[in-house]
Amino acid sequence: MINESEQQEIQKHNFRYVQIDAVGVSISNVAAPFLPVFLTRLGASNFQVGLLTSMPGITGFVLAIIVGRFLQTRSNIIPWYSLSRLLVISCFALTGLLTSILSKEYTVIATLAIWAFATLPQTALAVAFSVVMNTVAGPEGRYALLSRRWAIFGLTSVVMTFFVTRIIDLVAFPRNYQMMFLGLSAGGLISYYFSNQIKLPIQTPPVLAPSKSVFDSARNYFSLIRGAPAFTSFATKKFVYLSAMTLSQPIMPLFLVREVKATDSQIGMITMAMTTVMLAGYFIWPWSSRKYGGRFVLLATTFGMIFYPALTAATPQIPLIILYAAIAGLFQSGLDLVFFDELMKTVPPEYGATFVSLAQSMQYLSAIVAPLVGTLLADSIGLGGALWISAGLRLVGFLLFLRKDAPA
Repeated sequence: MINESEQQEIQKHNFRYVQIDAVGVSISNVAAPFLPVFLTRLGASNFQVGLLTSMPGITGFVLAIIVGRFLQTRSNIIPWYSLSRLLVISCFALTGLLTSILSKEYTVIATLAIWAFATLPQTALAVAFSVVMNTVAGPEGRYALLSRRWAIFGLTSVVMTFFVTRIIDLVAFPRNYQMMFLGLSAGGLISYYFSNQIKLPIQTPPVLAPSKSVFDSARNYFSLIRGAPAFTSFATKKFVYLSAMTLSQPIMPLFLVREVKATDSQIGMITMAMTTVMLAGYFIWPWSSRKYGGRFVLLATTFGMIFYPALTAATPQIPLIILYAAIAGLFQSGLDLVFFDELMKTVPPEYGATFVSLAQSMQYLSAIVAPLVGTLLADSIGLGGALWISAGLRLVGFLLFLRKDAPA
């Protein structure tokens, strides 16, 4: 039996390990924004770039609920969380390695194949992350834990992006990208070691209603979900808003490369500007939540994120886009925090993995459809027009959050 003093010491260590884990993850994830740029410079089509964004959604939509049910039965979720993270980050190293030894005509297909495989551990990681962070933080500590984690994440990203964007111009393409993917993947080892040190209480899996068939199992599952209307309402609104944001994900790098003619260094500066301001946001929004409440943060951030794609499409100039990205970074940081906090408020603690997996499944559905819709729109109305559509759909999502649910 662990006494209160030992429990506090374990919690303190868990907080520290979560933050060190963030350093390792952020080192590797500096490479993530360059993946679609890498494909674009290799000559990938709009559809192939959109496929890179949508593939995790396809696998996640199919498997998230199954993975959630599996993780729900695990007494210790930490080994699954750590291993999933390591496998995903290892795909950066694999991208650098394979594309350096294959001939140019196979590099696009090889990159897509590697990240198709990555979708498997990504699905497990997405579910496990929310459960682990929620358990480490507790009901009152989500803003504190994640604001610190993501502030460290952002600071590390800014520093690493600064060096990467300067080094990347010194080596010829595609060797520069291949070296970057290989080097940054080392962060995965840091993440794996320290995340594996997190200690959570051994969980007793909840007793599920007996099922005689697949139909009974599905009926019991949806009966459980219907018993949480607050979760259903919030998850649906979040689905609409994230679909609007995901629609622009493959469009923005295409717009920067093809319409704005941005260099790799300029793209890195845009990313760095957004990330730098996000650091400030991770301190501003927890204070705003304590002073004005979570609903204020939710409405402020969902409204603020409307303008980034619209202004970028309206004035495609690098200095202005850097400014817009910086402003968007402020609202993005709050959105990250409030979406997680508000969702976990609606999730029954004993069924964390089950409910989180459904929310992830809905998010993956938007990740399947929205990027492909975005690239189809880009082909028909242009890249700028697709960014305007994204802004309009974000406005719809904001209006859904603005409308309060009727009392149960």
